[in-house]
Amino acid sequence: MKRSMIFVVLLALSCPAMLVMAATQATVSQSLPRIVMVIAQNAFRDEEFEVPFKYFEGRALVTVASTKLGSITGMLGHKAEAQALLKNIDIDKLDALVFVGGAGARQYWMDPVAHKLVRGAVARGKVLGAICISPVTLAYAGVLRGKRATVWVSERSRLIAKGARYTGEDVTVDGLIVTANGPPAAQKFAETILKLVTEQAKRRAQEAKEQTKKSAKVAMPAAGK
Repeated sequence: MKRSMIFVVLLALSCPAMLVMAATQATVSQSLPRIVMVIAQNAFRDEEFEVPFKYFEGRALVTVASTKLGSITGMLGHKAEAQALLKNIDIDKLDALVFVGGAGARQYWMDPVAHKLVRGAVARGKVLGAICISPVTLAYAGVLRGKRATVWVSERSRLIAKGARYTGEDVTVDGLIVTANGPPAAQKFAETILKLVTEQAKRRAQEAKEQTKKSAKVAMPAAGK
């Protein structure tokens, strides 16, 4: 044990640049937005996962969640690794919640855990995204009533029945909710989500800064007494 500790200390002393690099990487990681991508436990739509995932890489910390852990196969045979169970996702520890589409995504349409997360995301001011048939999950969770939204065309009646204002667009944004209608829209979907997450982070940082100034002003008279 002592030899190991001595080795680590000597390595640190001989390689200060490595310590600086590690500290810098840790700081950068902490500052990146946190995005949870939800996929079905079987038959998610490959492009709707892979295109956003690759776009988010390096720009955000991405966690893939599902109702089972490990390797999951998409409709076209591609693999994704689910790192977290949907039931264990903490809305307060993420910046965006994104539902991937595909035939398997129907499993979340009436899922109470998914609905709770969706409502929690809206209540806490998180960015919420859904593509292909996944906007139906949002509609059934009750968060699209009165909202502009799009979906895979075959499911438009489900959104309308739940009070959504169906647009038929490739990507539709209403507040912090982003919906998209299928694989060709995956890139724009990803870009829109990250843009909203970045804007929201800046807004919150500015609000925190202003709150700090207000608190300081309130504290100043008390300090002078």
